[in-house]
Amino acid sequence: MKNTKHLIITALCMALGVVLPMAFHVIPNAGSVMLPMHIPVLLCGLICGPILGLICGIFTPVLSSLVTGMPGPAYLPSMICELAVYGLLAGIMIKLMKTEKPMINLYAALVTAMIGGRIVYGLMNALIFRAGAYSIQMWMTASFVTALPGILLQLLILPAVVYALQKAKLA
Repeated sequence: MKNTKHLIITALCMALGVVLPMAFHVIPNAGSVMLPMHIPVLLCGLICGPILGLICGIFTPVLSSLVTGMPGPAYLPSMICELAVYGLLAGIMIKLMKTEKPMINLYAALVTAMIGGRIVYGLMNALIFRAGAYSIQMWMTASFVTALPGILLQLLILPAVVYALQKAKLA
């Protein structure tokens, strides 16, 4: 039963990863500012574990790109890497965190995944996808300055959603 529930949650997160960005992209640059695709992938990793989080992180941007054209082909490979790491690390870290405080475990797992994904995103752009045309300043600006509202949104919404789902015995 737990496996079925996790598969359904993963599918819902992937669907949300397609629909949520569509709502945000009505506003110019809202995708890179609010990071709407990150939310369901991180949620999937936190609830369903590292393997399903990884799968969600890989397939959500691919599915979104096929259905909506977002992310575009130039951004898709680095987003796949970034989101895969988000889902994987969120799932690994939530299992490793063993403090007596569930919210501390949740925030530690979330922040670790968020930082790890951003590091991978920067490395992939610097070394492979935009080699020679990507700087640490571009990475810092995109990952932390421009994305600050999205980071704050993730830190506010995700723990509340995970807590609500756990309280409702859905996670």
